Amino acid sequence: MNATIAAQMMGADFLKLRKKRGTVVWALVLAVLPLLVFFIVRAAQHSSNPLQHGPAGGLSGYIDGLRIVALFFGPLAAIMIGTDAGAADATSGVFRDLVVTGRSRLALFATRVPAALGLTWLVMAAAYLVLLVGTYVFASSGPTPSTSLLLNGVAFTAMTTGVICVVAVGFASATGSRAAALTALIGWHLVASPIIASISSLGSSRELLLSEAMAHYSPVHLGDRSASVTLSGGAAVAVLLGWSVLFLAIGAWRTREMDA
Repeated sequence: MNATIAAQMMGADFLKLRKKRGTVVWALVLAVLPLLVFFIVRAAQHSSNPLQHGPAGGLSGYIDGLRIVALFFGPLAAIMIGTDAGAADATSGVFRDLVVTGRSRLALFATRVPAALGLTWLVMAAAYLVLLVGTYVFASSGPTPSTSLLLNGVAFTAMTTGVICVVAVGFASATGSRAAALTALIGWHLVASPIIASISSLGSSRELLLSEAMAHYSPVHLGDRSASVTLSGGAAVAVLLGWSVLFLAIGAWRTREMDA
């Protein structure tokens, strides 16, 4: 497969995802709506009692909003897009039609990943734009984030949602069921992972958690979601790459072995 065919296949996969209005709309709702609610509520609180409640935007609003985008609802949108990309061909019954064209099964799997990442990061760009607007429109006379913090926030959001999207593509391709993959990954991200991270008796084994590796690179304090263990930069990179490579390998193997 040459570069031209690979680009065409990636474009086709991206188009398939983009045309799924339900996935795109709900991903945008998950990524954008919580931010809108966050700023509206904080603005109303500040308006009613400015002495007790600070400005909705500014540095404080940006930090809280970044947590929402990068660690809570942004990853949920990434999971939704990634699982759709990974399991769509199998669940819709078109996998057999793609295989009989003679295309490599590994190529069919590989092109799903950049397509899912592309759509995920477009959704995150929309969410981050809302975050920036809220940060500066509602800043009042308070301090605002520096340029370096804004750029680090972009990189952190892209990293967290990108890694989770890649994991979701691989896991959904392995299970062949979008519903099962979606449920399992959301349960792991929102419930199981935070609980495991809080069990101090597990010691350094918690360093293998994806959430801990991602928290290591946060440009802001994460509050209750701060890393429970301290990782070195090299260890955090190894964990991020390990999760990504593992689930990509599992997804590729399952795609290659799947009955058409």
